[in-house]
Amino acid sequence: MSFNFDQELDCSGLACPMPILKTKKAVDALQLGQVLKMIATDPGSLPDIQAWTSKTGHELVGHEEDAGKFTFFIKRTK
Repeated sequence: MSFNFDQELDCSGLACPMPILKTKKAVDALQLGQVLKMIATDPGSLPDIQAWTSKTGHELVGHEEDAGKFTFFIKRTK
């Protein structure tokens, strides 16, 4: 599955909470409606990103997992 995105952030090799902190900073820099593609290798990143988007109101448009890499597409909604 492929999504259109406006910016890419590679958090490979980083452990919690760094992927979330870097994702927050990157999403804050986007315009409303733009999408961030974030790549992580931390297995805890899926529940972390789901909880963070739920809490902040941003939209998790989709996510993929392939060979230990997790890719998230997050839309800035506010």
